[in-house]
Amino acid sequence: MKKVAILISGGGSNMLRLVEDMTGDHPARPVLVASNDPEAGGLKKAADLGVATAAVDHRAFRGDRAGFEAALLKPLLAADPDIICLAGFMRILTPAFVSRFSGRMLNIHPSLLPKYPGLNTHARAIQAGDAEAGATVHEVIPELDAGPILGQARVPILPGDTPESLAARVLVEEHRLYPAVLRHFASDDCRDG
Repeated sequence: MKKVAILISGGGSNMLRLVEDMTGDHPARPVLVASNDPEAGGLKKAADLGVATAAVDHRAFRGDRAGFEAALLKPLLAADPDIICLAGFMRILTPAFVSRFSGRMLNIHPSLLPKYPGLNTHARAIQAGDAEAGATVHEVIPELDAGPILGQARVPILPGDTPESLAARVLVEEHRLYPAVLRHFASDDCRDG
């Protein structure tokens, strides 16, 4: 049984879908939900589901990413996860941190990578006149949003779409895609390990 830690920054809707899916015959179980914001709504939701939580306030480490990551590592290493899922974690991690979990860290990104890494993905897709948008689950590597793609989900961009209306439709697909990819990744990981 693989152990999964999930990093969040906000309400944790993708985290909830992951945790809710990790039951029954799922090859993994959640062992920690951690956030860079002690006020993140997802922390209470995770605790209510019986998952251990931790918060390391990034604001206490202004200009000291290494210090923040060292503090974040403590609860992570204590939980000893096999897989780390970034689920709306809005901090860019250093290459040293990412390398420590090489091949074991996943992220969900709200675009059809390699298009639109970074922020404001929905507005950028609409501005570009794209016919579709979507979400991508990928392995995390030191280069932002550039790791191997493990799965994608697509939605059409409709006439009159706003970034908000498009984001809402993409989020529905994220909630389906991320649990499916994690289930597959953890199964493959089990066979490899």
